[in-house]
Amino acid sequence: MADILRTTAGLGGESEVRRLLREHDWTVSPLGPPSGWPPELATAVSMAFSSAFPMFIAWGPDLRFLYNDAYIPVLGARHPAAFGAPFQHVWTEIWPDLVPITDRALSNKSAYFEDQPFMMLRNGYREPTWFTFSYSPLHDGQGRVAGVYCTCIETTNRVQSERRAAFELAVADALRPPASGTDLIHTGCAMLGRELDVTRVLYGEVDEAQDTLTIACDWSRAGLPSAAGQTLALEAFGPELARAGRAGESVVLADVQLDPRAAARQGTYLALGMRACVAVPLRTDGHLQAFVIAGLERPHRWSDAEVALARGTAGRIHAAVDLARVQATLREERDRSQTIFDTIAEGFILFDRDWTVLQMNAEGARIAHQAVEQIVGRNHWDVWPDAIDSEAGRMYRRVMRDRTAGAAEYCKRDADGAEIWCDVRAYPTADGGVVSFFRDITERKRSEDKLRAADRRKDEFLAMLAHELRNPLAPISAAADLLRVGRLDEARVRQSSAIIGRQVRHMTSLVDDLLDVSRVTRGLVTLARAPVAARTIVDEAVEQVRPMFEARRQRVDVDVAAPEATVLGDRARLVQVLANLLNNAAKYTPEERRIGVRAAVDPARGVLLLRVRDDGIGMEPELTGHVFDLFTQAERPVDRTQGGLGLGLALVKNLVELHGGTVACASPGPDRGSTFEVALPLMAAVQQPGTAPASASAADAMAGDAAVQGALRVLVVDDNVDAAETLGMLLEAYGYGVEVEHDSQRALERAQARPPDVALLDIGLPDMDGNELARRLRADAHTAGIVLVAVTGYGQEQDRRTAFEAGFDHHLVKPVDMAALTALLGAIEAGRGEGGDDI
Repeated sequence: MADILRTTAGLGGESEVRRLLREHDWTVSPLGPPSGWPPELATAVSMAFSSAFPMFIAWGPDLRFLYNDAYIPVLGARHPAAFGAPFQHVWTEIWPDLVPITDRALSNKSAYFEDQPFMMLRNGYREPTWFTFSYSPLHDGQGRVAGVYCTCIETTNRVQSERRAAFELAVADALRPPASGTDLIHTGCAMLGRELDVTRVLYGEVDEAQDTLTIACDWSRAGLPSAAGQTLALEAFGPELARAGRAGESVVLADVQLDPRAAARQGTYLALGMRACVAVPLRTDGHLQAFVIAGLERPHRWSDAEVALARGTAGRIHAAVDLARVQATLREERDRSQTIFDTIAEGFILFDRDWTVLQMNAEGARIAHQAVEQIVGRNHWDVWPDAIDSEAGRMYRRVMRDRTAGAAEYCKRDADGAEIWCDVRAYPTADGGVVSFFRDITERKRSEDKLRAADRRKDEFLAMLAHELRNPLAPISAAADLLRVGRLDEARVRQSSAIIGRQVRHMTSLVDDLLDVSRVTRGLVTLARAPVAARTIVDEAVEQVRPMFEARRQRVDVDVAAPEATVLGDRARLVQVLANLLNNAAKYTPEERRIGVRAAVDPARGVLLLRVRDDGIGMEPELTGHVFDLFTQAERPVDRTQGGLGLGLALVKNLVELHGGTVACASPGPDRGSTFEVALPLMAAVQQPGTAPASASAADAMAGDAAVQGALRVLVVDDNVDAAETLGMLLEAYGYGVEVEHDSQRALERAQARPPDVALLDIGLPDMDGNELARRLRADAHTAGIVLVAVTGYGQEQDRRTAFEAGFDHHLVKPVDMAALTALLGAIEAGRGEGGDDI
């Protein structure tokens, strides 16, 4: 513990979790005292405590829960009891959602989720939340998965804001006249009800003289009777509703049976199917006109976002209803009062049958960028001659001719040449003229253009990604077909295997590029900073790309003017930066041309300059400003002989900026080459430590001492076909007789027909799980003597107990340690495998 506290002590003094770590009674915990924790756990805890990002660690058989200070707000009232508790006990209500994610990590597979929804218990109520997080396996000193490491950030506010913005846009589009006021109210109430997932939303009109509320319209879930048409006294809802409504305040009730403002009148709410509700008053000129009330049949703590959504939607319904009524009045009574039209937020124009403008409001004049006096009295087509052949102009003429309402979008340019877009609606008047309403939608059109451009880039990238991933699939498929045919000599087998290996590495490289860019752009990369010499960066980067240079017979001119110039950075990442630039230069430079790489110091700026110059295809000068954007590439031929996803330069830019540096690109034009320059802050040069020799791989060690003799018959049962087949092939390679099944029932029948010596059973089998299969095997006298081994990703203490109770003799956690498995089989063969074990 002292080491952990000492490691993090310099990062802001005593913190809550450090205090908990020191004061917690570890004698009753399976983890034991921190002083005895494995180095891997201690290191992970130290890293988490030092991080400003919310993080937690779940370690050990029952996944004991440890977290940092930044994670405390996520826990809320669960802190501090959660510290050192089993993971499952900390997040009981969402544990079913976390089990498959946790099992994946415990199976040695990382997972990343963005804006993942969870229904969490907070402040006594369940409420929706969203998180972006990653789960990674934690290994012990023997390389086994011993825990889970999670970095997360709560995105609830952003997701709710985005959803609210999208919902408000949908509401604005849906609540457009010429629909009637009743239709608009019903549409708005239905949209609000579905968005909030409530029982009922009602629109009640208030008669202040009578102190009554008449339900003009309501929306409710299927099966509930409508409350429309009912007239209730405001007092029936309790005195607070009327008082708050007249003051323009919303009334928020989490439980009408417990809230003193409504408890005495709870019968009114309950009769409407409302145990919890939000009541939003709608006022005009200080007078209470209506309420929009959204209610649930159960208690519910309303979040600020839900209340804001209810208020915003109610306001839009109110505004839409008012606008619809105003427009109906204009069409029916031709009320030309300029005062009325100047109060609406849309442009208004009225012209007679000869197209003479009779009236226009101030908002219309503002949108037109002219004074009302410059427009009224003139012919419409003289004021806007460019509109004659436009969609809006044609719509106007149809309305005038056919006497039916119409709508169109109109684009014009202002004096500066900027486009202005308007949504135009027109209605015929009783005296043969036309009245029109219009509003500025320029910002909306720009947003739509940006969305379309982003969508186009996404489609282009997905098409390119599909192409790049299909390319290696062809040789892999062909090589697999060759191996399937079977009539191959050893040389052909090696050749086919080499082809598959190369293409898999290529596909892995593509996926690694995607993951690398994702991690870097989201700030999930931590730099291992140390002094790095310019010579080291250049030599290692050139060495990485040398095979490509040699294949294309390109000459590389290396000039390291300041070999001892040193920067403080992540050596691997800096080599990656320069290697990406060199790889890019090699791809776009014709064969037998020169590529130059130079490292020099700019003393005036105090930076190390890494410059890559090529004689390649170059680019248009305007593209140099966007070449580091994600997925940006110059025009490429259909055959895409150079391949790639357009990610390398974006990764270069992000990694350089993480090091506090800059990167720039310049090109005189197409076919004239390009120059890329990286500038990194200098530090004083230091002696670089030597690199420790790599240790032998665990796989080599295992292969060296694993030799199992004998002919035990082993039945492997797993619904994952590839996992079962590969495990079977490995066991056959060790000399065992192996049978493989992917279905529980067929496995049972095969075992009954010819009982194996050992059965390796997956727990998570469909239809009949592994525990049930084990029970049936034990219940049959013909199969009761089989040694049953559970092979599963479920590795908690409860899972092991359940397996042994079902009849298993041994319990192995995925991924299976082959050395441990072969040792177990050898012990079984030697008659020493009795009793239950787990590995």
